[in-house]
Amino acid sequence: MIKIKVPKLKMLDSVKLHVDALLTGAKEAIRPGTITIEYPRERRKLPDNFRGYILFSPERCKSCWQCSFVCPANAIKMELASNNRYYPSIDYAKCIFCHFCVDTCPVTALRPTKIHDVVYKDLEEMYTPTEGMVNPPKIIREEKYTVEYVVEGRDLILKRTREMDNLIPEIEPHAEVKEYSTCFDPESCLACGLCVNSCPVEAISITTVGQERRLKIDREKCYGCGICVNVCPMHILKLVKRPEEGG
Repeated sequence: MIKIKVPKLKMLDSVKLHVDALLTGAKEAIRPGTITIEYPRERRKLPDNFRGYILFSPERCKSCWQCSFVCPANAIKMELASNNRYYPSIDYAKCIFCHFCVDTCPVTALRPTKIHDVVYKDLEEMYTPTEGMVNPPKIIREEKYTVEYVVEGRDLILKRTREMDNLIPEIEPHAEVKEYSTCFDPESCLACGLCVNSCPVEAISITTVGQERRLKIDREKCYGCGICVNVCPMHILKLVKRPEEGG
């Protein structure tokens, strides 16, 4: 066994060590050097485009299915509503919070929030239907301070302000581009009927003239969701911008 002798300090050195310890304690009490956020008593200030819980505005949605098409985790399912429109629902057990759906939505019907601490009892409860996406979940907020990381020189410090951050930022909606579907190469049409079956407002039909079947699109009914463009096997449908009214 090796015995380690405790060095004997001189009185002046001992006093100096004690003074240094007291100064360190006073410095931490006045201006803590820690960068740990005391959540939930404190909450970090997040950017407005933070990829958190997703909200849905059905009055803006044009049922274009783009959010469902782009989702890499198959977390979005389109459900038929009472107004014959298809609206998204989200399974948060699958969602990876990439927010591709939010970025893809052409009319800002899907909006980001800073909510990231939603609690569920089981996996089944994590499936959020359309009506559950309209309003944010119930939030119990305990924080008294909002904390922000600030770099001063070479130091990383926490800046605490006695305020509560807005978890649901206001997002200006995109200007809606009004479009309708049209066939730019009728001779190549197979008259397969996929566009007819997929149209949510029955704006597309197929008429028979003699031995020939022709595709017909009612521009007044069509609101440019683009579903037919995506399902057309010949890729001969496209969305065209409507002319300005009165122009």
